[in-house]
Amino acid sequence: MLEWLIPQAQMEALRAVIDENDKFVVVAHKNPDGDAVGSSLAMMLYLRSLGKTADVVLPNAFPDFLTWLPSADDVVVYETAAERACELVAAAQVILCLDFNSPSRLGPLGESLCSSSAQKILIDHHLYPEEGFFSLMLSAPEACSTAELVYRVIYRLSSVQALSLDVAQAIYTGMMTDTGSFAYASNRKDIYLIVAELIAAGVDKDLIYRRVFYNASTSRLRLMGYVLYKKMKIYSRMNAALITLSYDELMHFKVQKGDTEGLVNMPLQKKGVRFSCFLREELPGKINVSLRSVGDFPCNTLAAEYFGGGGHKNASGGEVHDTMEAAVEKFVKAMNAYRKELTE
Repeated sequence: MLEWLIPQAQMEALRAVIDENDKFVVVAHKNPDGDAVGSSLAMMLYLRSLGKTADVVLPNAFPDFLTWLPSADDVVVYETAAERACELVAAAQVILCLDFNSPSRLGPLGESLCSSSAQKILIDHHLYPEEGFFSLMLSAPEACSTAELVYRVIYRLSSVQALSLDVAQAIYTGMMTDTGSFAYASNRKDIYLIVAELIAAGVDKDLIYRRVFYNASTSRLRLMGYVLYKKMKIYSRMNAALITLSYDELMHFKVQKGDTEGLVNMPLQKKGVRFSCFLREELPGKINVSLRSVGDFPCNTLAAEYFGGGGHKNASGGEVHDTMEAAVEKFVKAMNAYRKELTE
């Protein structure tokens, strides 16, 4: 049951790559979330346990509520240490690409990745990987998270005994955060067999939950109240909701990295809401789009069609390079185009 997501031939190919090389770099997508950081750290720590040289390079900083993760201080952030990041990528024999399906998801770091002669191996659960870019792909959209795939890789390469507590904590964090604490994309029995093994390795799941979700800054708590009272718009006839935050509003609340995490999920708590959109103006004229849905509503296809993005059926995103007014208009247009799916 713990073997079906990754074909044996791909596992043997990965085993050969690990056996034959010594210098590894693990990279994940820009604006890294719990799955990106957790799966990357778990893979790095596992490779180090094999005696390999392994580092994690991320495009930009990750949220403060993940800084407690084992060896998080070892992460090299391209945005603040570009020279060091490029040195590691250039020296790597193998680059493990986790939790993204195209180098475009790396921002400026993608240029270094594309110019590297290293073998590039994909371990990911997103749809439509860029097949021509990777020398080996372990792609499984059925997985609840990339962290789940990392667990399966370690299990099959070295058995469950290879799970140190540090590795297990990183994997559990990735699985928990990418499923909304197992509230979606997690209705398979084998996911909980994995969780049981992680707990057996020493994971305190309650403590990890508190570290991730009960670690809010004052600015985040005030922002949540403002969003719910002032900025959430419900489209009752469409079973949809919209949240917008301008750059000036983010500056007013002194928003830090991670403070807006999960806000897009809040409207889904309202009875009848099936689709939620959060438009966040990261910089003037650059708007990040986060989409969430419940049930069968395909927010990934909507994201691809209207926001140049993609993702999973119930959790997707994209970008708009325009004014907030234009972004809202695009959302309304998209919502109306999917009226049948939202209201049936």
